[in-house]
Amino acid sequence: MERVAIVAYKPNPGQAETLRALIKKHSPCLRTIGLATEKEGFVLETKDGTIVEVFEWKSEQAMKTAHKHPQVQQMWREYAEVSTYTPLNRLPEADKLFAEFTPLN
Repeated sequence: MERVAIVAYKPNPGQAETLRALIKKHSPCLRTIGLATEKEGFVLETKDGTIVEVFEWKSEQAMKTAHKHPQVQQMWREYAEVSTYTPLNRLPEADKLFAEFTPLN
């Protein structure tokens, strides 16, 4: 059964554009290696510049496979170089009943 992922990345200083470029490649890469569904995800931005990505894994097993796949691991290392993974409850919008974001795609 599919699993929806919502991930927030706070760009390191001066790295917002690099992060955006990585995110554009993320879902297509996961699709190419058979881990993500063909459903179009969302890329959003918070008021403080954090980027939120919403996409769909093909299954829980696909998520587990990603943690061992060399291409995915390399991509995630690149994310770690330019951003900090941020829990959703730390987003400025998380305290509102209807969280609003700026769409980037």
